[in-house]
Amino acid sequence: MKILYVVLDGAPDGFNAPRRVLDEAYKPNLDSLASACLSGLMYPVGPGVAPESDVAVMSLLGYDPQVYYTGRGPLEALGAGVSFYEGCVAFRANFATVDRETLRIIDRRVGRSLSSWEAREIAKALDGMSLSGGEARAVFKATVGHRAVLVLCGGRKLSASVSNSDPAYERRGLISVALKTFENKVAEVKPLEDTLEAEFTAELANEFTRRALEILEDHAVNKEREARGLPKANAVLLRDAGDRRPPAEPISGKFGLKFTAIAEMPVEIGIARALSINVESVDVEAYASKPQLLEAEALKSIEALEFSDAVYVHLKGPDEPGHDGDFEGKVRAVEDIDRYFFKIVLDKLDFRNVLVIVTSDHSTPWNLKAHSDDPVPVMISHPRLGDKRRRFSELEFKGGSLGLIDAGYKLLPTVVNVVRDLS
Repeated sequence: MKILYVVLDGAPDGFNAPRRVLDEAYKPNLDSLASACLSGLMYPVGPGVAPESDVAVMSLLGYDPQVYYTGRGPLEALGAGVSFYEGCVAFRANFATVDRETLRIIDRRVGRSLSSWEAREIAKALDGMSLSGGEARAVFKATVGHRAVLVLCGGRKLSASVSNSDPAYERRGLISVALKTFENKVAEVKPLEDTLEAEFTAELANEFTRRALEILEDHAVNKEREARGLPKANAVLLRDAGDRRPPAEPISGKFGLKFTAIAEMPVEIGIARALSINVESVDVEAYASKPQLLEAEALKSIEALEFSDAVYVHLKGPDEPGHDGDFEGKVRAVEDIDRYFFKIVLDKLDFRNVLVIVTSDHSTPWNLKAHSDDPVPVMISHPRLGDKRRRFSELEFKGGSLGLIDAGYKLLPTVVNVVRDLS
């Protein structure tokens, strides 16, 4: 019995949205999987937590974030291939558009219009920046679109116990939580513990932020974007500092399964590497359209099942229109996943020998334009399983046989037991 584990990034809208995408989207293939399954709801990380994708994915892969999570920064560095060693601190970074005079954030993601080529050109101007009079150095690398990673290393040890300059997320220990309301301006990075290491790290992060504003404002790429009427990528927002790799045992030893991950983004690749999961990376820029990308991911998943016991697939799409408050765009994203991923999978796989898990890493309600702490729908689908559901949705799965799972890391042990019973 093989396992296909599919996570739909930000697909649900929770129970307080006036309309819910998973109730209204036309998704016959995904809904057909719900006709024979074990169904329920699940908190990806825990009740009351509106998680980022990275901490949620680590939880969904069976690792309690309170034990294993060390911040998003190290995962981004691992995924982007940026050297990271003890004593350094890594941050997830976003290019953003801000008002230089007031530091008011105009757009946290440069209107999602920044190409990866433009980002790489801009990043060259920041990479290798000398900080604190030469006592520290910044390694800065653009990854996909507006996303980037920053690694700070100095002559003395640094600390991850610092706050974010991105005001949309608040540090709670090493976990960042999406805020429903916040002051929309670049925040000062502050030490979160009374140590010289944390104080010095905060100083370096703030110096990098100030100098990036000076350097990027008149960068040639931004001048060209301004001439085309596009927002400038004139600032860098930092969040989720980490100063060590996750202390995780390989997933094969934990569950006795050989895993492969089909991954688009550096953070997903980084998580897979941290958990010793085989990675089949997908070059997003190699595909002219989202349907082509989804078809490629479906075919890669089917191929990976031939040499793996379990294949984990993280499908982007619904999260971005959720953040943009675009209900119809989010509906289209879910419908594309159904048509171009699940249809291929259903047509080509023998589901007598494949168990399919479908869930989400968090809800991104279109009416909130942010992640929420709602539980997400989860199903374990196989022809021999008994819940008969009309559709895959949070409302439909309420009261399902899986009940309410209070933490995502508890799901895979349940799946392993189901596989054992069916085999």
